[in-house]
Amino acid sequence: MTTATRQLKLGAFLMATGHHVAAWRHREVPANAGLDFKHYKHLAQVAEAAKFDALFIADSIAAATGDIASHMARSDYFEPLTLLSALSAVTDRIGLIATATTTYNEPYHVARKFASLDHLSSGRAGWNLVTSDAAAEALNFGRDSHVGHAERYARAREFHQVVTGLWDSWEDDAFIRDKASGQYYDPAKLHVLDHHGEHFKVRGPLNVARAPQGRPVVVQAGSSPVGLELAAETAEVVFTAQTSLAAAQAFYLDLKSRMTRFGRDPDALKIMPGAFVVVGDSTAQAVEKFEQFQDLVEPEVGVALLGRMLGNFDLSAYPLDQPLPDLPLTDSGQQSRQQLLIQLSRDENLSLAQLGRKIAGGRGHYSLIGTASDIADQMQAWFEGRGADGFNILVPHLPGGLEDVAHHVIPELQRRGLFRHDYTGTTLRDHLGLARPSFTAHR
Repeated sequence: MTTATRQLKLGAFLMATGHHVAAWRHREVPANAGLDFKHYKHLAQVAEAAKFDALFIADSIAAATGDIASHMARSDYFEPLTLLSALSAVTDRIGLIATATTTYNEPYHVARKFASLDHLSSGRAGWNLVTSDAAAEALNFGRDSHVGHAERYARAREFHQVVTGLWDSWEDDAFIRDKASGQYYDPAKLHVLDHHGEHFKVRGPLNVARAPQGRPVVVQAGSSPVGLELAAETAEVVFTAQTSLAAAQAFYLDLKSRMTRFGRDPDALKIMPGAFVVVGDSTAQAVEKFEQFQDLVEPEVGVALLGRMLGNFDLSAYPLDQPLPDLPLTDSGQQSRQQLLIQLSRDENLSLAQLGRKIAGGRGHYSLIGTASDIADQMQAWFEGRGADGFNILVPHLPGGLEDVAHHVIPELQRRGLFRHDYTGTTLRDHLGLARPSFTAHR
């Protein structure tokens, strides 16, 4: 496939005030953005005007609390499916991807909500399947401790099986709604799942007609060995954190090569690493922009964020000027992210405070700080070098950071023929180049 026919996929990863942990303190950022719908409406319309493939909203179902958390804007924000349902009414084309954990939800709830969003948006919904990596979530769902890594993924695999089965409860033309005959649906085109498994017993059918996309797009973000296996079997988009082109290429080759064992075409999966982007008219200006946020980082806040990203470790008792202590493999958090950050600490010989400050913006994602041309050069290298099919774009602050990408980076990518000038389809599957799945009877 040539560059002329293969184009970048771009997601706008929205996080209230922005991805930088200190963004809410910046003079250009509305501190109350997490609960301001007008703010999100503006972001969605900026991203859609720039022809982004999708908006992406992550989630945690536990508030960040405590003395250090009280210095972060991480405790009050919209539930993402509710927010995306509202945004579907003020946008027309852009995809709408939300996180919903398989650890503290039930399959019927998730299947119904995302099928509903797909209908509300005329085929623009995507489900980011995660297994939860915030240990505090357990305390809100009748548990004293978080579910272990292996159990979370075993549950996730069956969860996906049930959700996709429920999405195929009805054939595409099952609802005939014939007023003359009085028949609302064709019983022959109803399929009851009747699932009996290790983790779930779900009869069905779903009380929502088959989605406009057939099924909403399934997204995943796990990069551990078990996460890669689940993605190779089930995912249509994978978000990942990679810190170099070489690492991204290795990940890309590994994941795509696993798909053949499941009878899947590698092109049926789009790999989109996170890219933390800061744009300036010059490299010096971009660095200056970034340093304005870095200067607002309190050391204890950076270290608290680091502990969370390392897999739910409390690092407050360790000296800030000493290296990262030896940590056991996390069983409650993201094992792949933990390994990435430990390696970063060793490679750059960083103290605890330095490492916390370094990840305060992109949390370990690849950083692109420079002119629009510089940033486009790096994206093009990763894309043409088979390290990425596109990128999930993180910006330090909102709305300004997204506006910078939309007004400067996107036109440069379009000029190079790497990104669309306009949407050519109406659904998220159209944008991503993913086939609409045919109906399958799962029972």
